[in-house]
Amino acid sequence: MKKLFVWDLHGTLEQGNHRAVIDISNHVLAAYGHAERFSHADSITLYGKKWFEYFTWLLGEDEYVRAMELQEACFELSESNPNMQCDGIEPTPHAAEVLAAIQARHDQILLSNTRPATLSIFLKVLRLERFFPEGTAFAVDQHTRDARRTKADVLTEYLRGARDYDEIVVVGDSPSDMGLTAISGGTGYLFTHPGFVFRECEATHRIRDLRAVLSAL
Repeated sequence: MKKLFVWDLHGTLEQGNHRAVIDISNHVLAAYGHAERFSHADSITLYGKKWFEYFTWLLGEDEYVRAMELQEACFELSESNPNMQCDGIEPTPHAAEVLAAIQARHDQILLSNTRPATLSIFLKVLRLERFFPEGTAFAVDQHTRDARRTKADVLTEYLRGARDYDEIVVVGDSPSDMGLTAISGGTGYLFTHPGFVFRECEATHRIRDLRAVLSAL
């Protein structure tokens, strides 16, 4: 029986990025002359939102155009200064152990809502790139209100060109991740780190330890 495991990155295979997002955002706010600042407590409130949504939350919904400018500045800063982007991030406990066990028996892909340049940076810093060789890690840039290409689109395209799988197993931290099981059936593991609350959605399993995914082997 051959299975495909579909992984999310931020908040699932890594931890700590929510703090880097706040630091970069505050740096950009200062550079653009804004007095407003995010607190690290805001990273919990805003967890899972797109970067521009951080800024519309802080500055107001009518500041969408400005929020998009600030978001672009954040991406440019993070791509030109990987140390700032990756400061404090690390793999989720047991991530490499679980990925290695899956790699030995099944296929796995990574679907992330980040941009291509930053996805490659994250995988290198986290030392997880060996688990996702070329053609198995996809950056699905979702950083506009009208972004049309979704994780569901990418997974559908991937499955068209892939072998048939007996089961799809999705591991992620968001409702959209869990919604991927609707494409071809399958099992959804909704993950959240200790200290965070589970996001509201349907899921086959709710877990706080990635080793629980090994039950799907």
